[in-house]
Amino acid sequence: QVQLVESGGGLVQAGGSLRLSCAASGRTFSRYAMGWFRQAPGLEREFVAAITWSGGSTYYADSVKGRFTISRDNVKNTVYLLMNSLKPEDTAVYYCAAASSSWSLTSSPSYDYWGQGTQVTVSS
Repeated sequence: QVQLVESGGGLVQAGGSLRLSCAASGRTFSRYAMGWFRQAPGLEREFVAAITWSGGSTYYADSVKGRFTISRDNVKNTVYLLMNSLKPEDTAVYYCAAASSSWSLTSSPSYDYWGQGTQVTVSS
C-alpha cells in the first residue's frame, strides 16, 4: 500500500508560480513511477507529467511542456511539480499517482494509487 498526500495548491495570478508536493507513505516509494494529473470542472482527468522510479525519464503533456517540471526525492519520499508561467486554463484539482510499472505513464489506468488532490486556481 502507498498513501499519497498532495499539498501546495492555492490561488495565484496568471504568470505566477506554484510548487506542488506529494508525500508518499511506505518504504517502497522508490520502486514506483509517479505522475501528476489534473481535472477541471466538467472535464475529464488529464495527464500532466510523470517521472520514472529513478528520475531518469520524465514526460509532459504538450500543454505544460516548458512551463512545468516534475522531480522526485526518494529519500524524502516526495514528488514535486513546479509550475511556472501559470495560465487560467491550468485551474484544476491536481492529483498525484503512483504506478508499479513505468509502462504507459501518460495513461491514468496505469496507476495503482491516487492522492486526494489539491486545488490550483489561476486568476486572470
